[in-house]
Amino acid sequence: MTQPPPPPPQQPPQGGGFGPPQDQPPQDQPPQTPPPAAGPDLGQAPQPGYGYPQAPSAPQTPQTPPSAAPQNPPQPPAGYGYPQGAPAPQPPQAPQTPPGYGYPGQQPGPYGQPQQAPYGQPGYGQPGYGQPGFGQPGYGQQPGYGYPQQTMPHPPQAGQPGGGKKFNAQMLIIVAAVVAIALIIGGGVWYASSGKDDGKKDDTASSSGGTGGTDDDNGGTTSGKEKAPSDPSAKVLFQVPAPEVKNDSTVVVSGSWLTDKAYVKSGIARIVGYDRDKGGELWKIPLAGPVCQASRHVTDDNLTAVLYQPAMPTKADPSHGCSQIALIDLDAGKRLWTKTVKTGDQLINFDNITLSGKTVAVGSTSGGAAFDVSGKLLWSPKPADSCYDAGYGGGDKLVAVRKCGSYDQRQLHVQTIDPKSGKVISEYKMTEGIEYASIVSTNPLVVAADVGDSAGDGSGISDFFSIDSKTGKLRTRISAPGEQFAARCEGITRVEACNLLAVGNDRLYLPTEEHDGTGKYSRTNEIVAFDLATGKQTGQRADAGDGYTISPLRMDGGNLIAYKRPPYDKGGQVVSISGTGFKETTLLQNPATDAVRDVETSMSPEYSEFLYAEGHLFMSKVYASKRSTVRDKEYLAVGFGTS
Repeated sequence: MTQPPPPPPQQPPQGGGFGPPQDQPPQDQPPQTPPPAAGPDLGQAPQPGYGYPQAPSAPQTPQTPPSAAPQNPPQPPAGYGYPQGAPAPQPPQAPQTPPGYGYPGQQPGPYGQPQQAPYGQPGYGQPGYGQPGFGQPGYGQQPGYGYPQQTMPHPPQAGQPGGGKKFNAQMLIIVAAVVAIALIIGGGVWYASSGKDDGKKDDTASSSGGTGGTDDDNGGTTSGKEKAPSDPSAKVLFQVPAPEVKNDSTVVVSGSWLTDKAYVKSGIARIVGYDRDKGGELWKIPLAGPVCQASRHVTDDNLTAVLYQPAMPTKADPSHGCSQIALIDLDAGKRLWTKTVKTGDQLINFDNITLSGKTVAVGSTSGGAAFDVSGKLLWSPKPADSCYDAGYGGGDKLVAVRKCGSYDQRQLHVQTIDPKSGKVISEYKMTEGIEYASIVSTNPLVVAADVGDSAGDGSGISDFFSIDSKTGKLRTRISAPGEQFAARCEGITRVEACNLLAVGNDRLYLPTEEHDGTGKYSRTNEIVAFDLATGKQTGQRADAGDGYTISPLRMDGGNLIAYKRPPYDKGGQVVSISGTGFKETTLLQNPATDAVRDVETSMSPEYSEFLYAEGHLFMSKVYASKRSTVRDKEYLAVGFGTS
């Protein structure tokens, strides 16, 4: 699992766990409004979007091809959209010759079987998006105002093997209190979910970031809604030009959703709805400041929620905090309301936002709060409380990660709560000393954690905990060594921000780390399944294919939707994997031209937002940065579709 380790935990809040975090703000000038969506224009080999290093050109001859699916992670963000003092999340870079699973001379056990002690790091829940810091000396980060310097590992060089995601994680100390934001992935970054929360799924037939299924007589689920087209060949539907960013800053643009009519994407201090097939702008919601975080969940009537700043940062006022909670109507293209919460006379800056049923919940080091979609306040932090709700996982159910005790004696309480009243339904107390936990799925309840800081690779995960949400009892614990599995959870304060994994059919689906393929210089991996009742592997395995790497996106009923990142001479794919027999069906095949591939591979599943539905695949960036060089084309988002 490859994600940089998070910045060091901030000191516990004073006064029994309450009090706003003492952070240093980022600083920048307000960016210009991004240009409208553009039609297909890929003839000049567009370059990776803002925040991503230059993608290597596809080789013209196969003698020394680059490693399969070269990664093009974004440059570390540090600017608009970050709460005060939040260190920017950093994507990891792979070493040129990483040791580990699948390398010559090593004798790994069966796919996914632990060979070493578990690994991990804190994260958030449901497949989707990341927040790290991390190790390995390398080129320096370009922080915005008020951000400390930190280093990043060297990226793999084009034309050399070793394009895998492993790296020797040496934790960097980031001198700043953490109020990290996301998505997306992406979304990542994190995967923003387009699934709706209907509240009708049960503990053995749900999914992270997608629709659930209904039980059949064998305890499985019915087939999904996504059907293979007669011809899976896709074309570029449209591209959204990257927004113009001034100054040496990075702006958060996380958040993307998909409705029956629109593809919706956050821009710089705005949210825009685009026609799903043509890319024309349908509507636009201006915001007073940059987006901080966006919920991955959507109600049945296409409502969602975002956190944003109340004003654009400037040099004089580098951050205004993430205090604004807004409910967005994705069908009408309207902001229905904006709310804030205070502790004393101070606005609370929130770190996490989610949605369950008709409840919007937000968490922070000052405690948690919730609103009904009507705008009614349901609960808010209690100053006398000695514990605090650091964040929530949403979807089918609402789960709180509640922190109690001081930093050196921390205990996390994972609580399934009534989304209308906040009443605790069940509670699982994690072992004392685990500082961070991420909600991977609320139904069934799955939590990821870095136990004993043993992950070692910055992924945020050493173990998964399968919990009975009705009783609060532990069902099983799954060891997930970082040198073998590629899932990751992002961030210290983000409770719901895990990606490259999915939950459904009462199973946890994880990708293995990349390893050597059969071809020269080729890399590949697999997806394996764990039983959430026993903790053991089911024996199911989906191979990416030589030169491809495969990542879970979401569940589709009882089927798993996954993306295959392509080798240097082919286009990417979206596939559906049967939950029973693991039979693979191709839903979408992208063009293999150099121009299209350059755009596609500039957005990796680790650090971008991916959404797929009904023959449409959308990829988008979660950060926008000032250009380091003059490039022909850069994109915020790109859409692909079958005929």
